[in-house]
Amino acid sequence: MLYDPASALVLPRPVTSLPVVLSVAEIERLLSQPDTSTANGIRTRTMLELLYSTGMRRAELCRLDEANLAFSRATVFIRQGKGGKDRLLPVGERALLWLRRYVDTVRAQLLRDIQEPALFLSDTGERYRPSNLGERVKHLLKQAGIQVTGSCHLLRHAMATHMLENGADLRSIQAMLGHADLGTTEIYTHVSIRQLQQVHADTHPAKLPS
Repeated sequence: MLYDPASALVLPRPVTSLPVVLSVAEIERLLSQPDTSTANGIRTRTMLELLYSTGMRRAELCRLDEANLAFSRATVFIRQGKGGKDRLLPVGERALLWLRRYVDTVRAQLLRDIQEPALFLSDTGERYRPSNLGERVKHLLKQAGIQVTGSCHLLRHAMATHMLENGADLRSIQAMLGHADLGTTEIYTHVSIRQLQQVHADTHPAKLPS
């Protein structure tokens, strides 16, 4: 061939869409929806708290075994997360409180087989399914009056953005989310509006006279 027939092709740039990020108030409203006077409500609240505290994916949460949770160290171990990578995550105090309540009072009620290692159990004593969790979160979002598309990933996006707005560095957020490329994590700098608003207020010259 005398020339490369693909040399004049213009490749389209990939389009990156910004994630929907719930506010802290919306997250708190979502977390308050489960009826925690029931075993199902405690289980749901615990799963929501853990998703928001750690930013783990719903599949990672459902794959957790009870042995992956270390109350004394306030950590949870993700084995073979996305990309086949392990990671150790810190768990916040409130999420730990709900985890302790769930393990001590609910998991024992749901357990049918003493050999079952799963942390989160279904009503039939089997490992909780990611699809069921997704549908449950969608229902709770609607119940809370939060009109957005998505379910469990909204808590992951919220965790990353809220931590960034409160001063966390990108590398730490990258480690928590399990991103192989920092560029993937950098999308949260575009949705962290609070910091941008503060910089704008501090530096833009067009201000009302005092």
